[in-house]
This record gives sequence, C-alpha cells and structure tokens, in this order.
Amino acid sequence: MTAKTEQIRIEEFNYPLPDERIAKFPLTKRDESKLLVYRNGKIDEAVFKQLSDYLPQGSMLVYNNTRVIQARMLFQKETGAQIEVFCLEPVIPHDYALVFQQTESCSWLCLVGNLKKWKEGALHKTIRMDDKEVVLSAERIKTTGDSHLVRFSWNNPQVTFAELLDAAGILPIPPYLHRETRESDLQTYQTVYSKIKGSVAAPTAGLHFTPEVLAGLDAKGFTREEVTLHVGAGTFKPVKSEVIGDHEMHTEFISVRRSAIENIRTNLGRIIAVGTTSVRTLESLYYMGRTLVNNPDATSEELVVTQWTPYHDTEEVTAHEALTALLDYLDRNQTDTLLSATQIMIAPGYEFKIVKGIITNFHQPKSTLLLLISAFVNGNWKSIYNYALDNDFRFLSYGDSSLLL
Repeated sequence: MTAKTEQIRIEEFNYPLPDERIAKFPLTKRDESKLLVYRNGKIDEAVFKQLSDYLPQGSMLVYNNTRVIQARMLFQKETGAQIEVFCLEPVIPHDYALVFQQTESCSWLCLVGNLKKWKEGALHKTIRMDDKEVVLSAERIKTTGDSHLVRFSWNNPQVTFAELLDAAGILPIPPYLHRETRESDLQTYQTVYSKIKGSVAAPTAGLHFTPEVLAGLDAKGFTREEVTLHVGAGTFKPVKSEVIGDHEMHTEFISVRRSAIENIRTNLGRIIAVGTTSVRTLESLYYMGRTLVNNPDATSEELVVTQWTPYHDTEEVTAHEALTALLDYLDRNQTDTLLSATQIMIAPGYEFKIVKGIITNFHQPKSTLLLLISAFVNGNWKSIYNYALDNDFRFLSYGDSSLLL
C-alpha cells in the first residue's frame, strides 16, 4: 500500500482559495461560526453552537489541550539590524515541562529570520519584568538544514524561561494571515481548554468551543477526554514535491495520560477527534500499541511513529489490543504518562483505526491536512470544499468548521 500512497500527486489536492475567503480574524463569538456537517455522503449546514445536535449518541470527544507559546523573539543588533529567533522545540532539556522551568539557560531548535545579519557572536535583549530587569542572550551553536540550535541564557535565576517568553515573546500566528500579531490574538488564538505549553500553532478546530458549548455537551451526556500534541511550525509547510512520497513530515511531541488511554479504549467505536492534531495523536497510539504487541520489549525510541509506519506490512491487531499493550507498557515502566513523538502521514489509502469522526476547519490547498481529510471522507473532499466555497464559509485557522462523520 505504501507505494500507491507515496505516488499520490499533490496537484490533485489543489483548489482555488481567494485571499478574501481566508478569515483574517475570528468572529466575536467563537461558537457563532458556521458548521458544515458531512455524514453518509450528504452535507448539512448549521451553527457551531448546535454541535451537540449532530453528534452520534454516546460520542466521546477527544481534545488537544496544548497551549500556544509566545515563540517568536526579536533581538536588535548594535548595527540596528533586527534578528528574529523562533523557538520550535526544546533540545536541552529535551522536555517541554522542564525547559519552561529553567532558571539559567536552555537550548532550542529555532528558525532564524534575517540570518545573514547574524554571522557570529551572541545577541542580547534587555527585558523589563515588573520590578526587575533581565538580560537575555542568544547564541547560535550549530545549524542543521533550515534549523539552528540556539542556546539561551539570562542573568537572573529568579526568572524562568516560561516567564521570559511571556514577557518578551510574540505569539506566532499563521503566515497566511499576512498581518502582525495583535493583542487580541493572545486570547483568540488559544482554545478555552488549553493547558500544556508547547505549541507554535493552535489546534484550530478547538477555537470554536466556548464554555457554553462544552457545558451543553456535558448536559447531553457526551464524554470528553484530552491528549497533548504540541503543534510544530511544520503544520504550515506546503508540500513542494510533486508526489507526497518525496515530502518529509514534521515530527511532533505527544503526551497522553494513562487514564486517557483507558477512556479511549472503553469508548472505541465512538471517538470524535477535535482537530487533525487529535486525529494524528489517536491514530499514532494505535501504531505504538501495535509495535508493542509485535515486540513487547520495544524501547521508547522504537515506539515513535515514523511517516510511513502505517503503510508497512506488519501483523494487524485490533485497536483494543493495541491500547491494552500501551497500558501494559506503562505498567512495566511504572509511569502514568506516555511520552513519545509522531511523524505520521495520513493520506488516501490510510485505514483509520480509532477515529470515527472529525471536527475540523477548512485547510490550505496542497497541504498534508487536506490529504488527511481526503483519507477520512474516502476521497470526497472536493464536494465538501466546493460546498464551503459556494456557501460563504470562512477558511483556515480563524475560519469556520466542519463535522465529518
């Protein structure tokens, strides 16, 4: 199956998206956004706050509780040149919770803007925080491809790196919005249930939820569960190769609690993923578990899901068996949380193992997210997107939403 999937031409997933159809700002009321409902090949239209009317009875919604960090930092050189350092993922320590607690230094994989003006030496930035002044320094250690290992250090051990980012960082909003980050984005570009810091892009399907919508779901007896996948900048990376087999997927960090895995196992057959990041997390759990069924002694490194793992011919197991193997693995390692990573590519030819429904926004042409949607709706994405284009739906991160069943 891999060969066939790898030969998919990305041009087949192109469609005309005029700039005026891209929502530059969210609606004032998140849950007033439009909701396209696709089920049994038919399309209905609703408002997002009516979501509970369209969910199958007994559904369990799985959310990504990641929180977007203020990952962009601007440094000014003595020459006046401005250098942007964009934190992608922590390297030392290689743990999100730990890196934000650091009080002296830490190292991140970063993108650097205006790199030609930063040949050597450290960059410095003075940050005023309440009653104290902190000098933050950035030093480029090495370069790998487009990314740079940058060591940050600062001169006040009473300040954590999390506090520095909050004080001096800029929230990264999607490049296709073609505008600067505004104060309002600090609220509107976070889900109301975001908790765990680490993403450089929001899991945008969740932006439509309000406390009222969540309360309404609870009142109707729908259950909710949370997973964590820290969204990387690669989510915006267009597929530039002609066939998807030549496109390298980005790797993203996953954290799932033992109780969540148990809950997902109990509700198999009724799982609705909120957003493509939740889809990627849930489906990756299956392949991690499959690895353990076939090799109970697999190391944590061997559990990482690679781009083409789903397409390798390995003995298939049920989703129940896979999740049980993951729980046994956690028991053996005496831990309550599964920490891993995924590079999973979900494209036409993929067979979904856990996810039965998806709540998601409308995605960019020629994107891996559109490939995922096509895989879920058996190639019928064009009718959905044509309907959205013909009926004034708003597109991309701040746009409208769909429920795919």
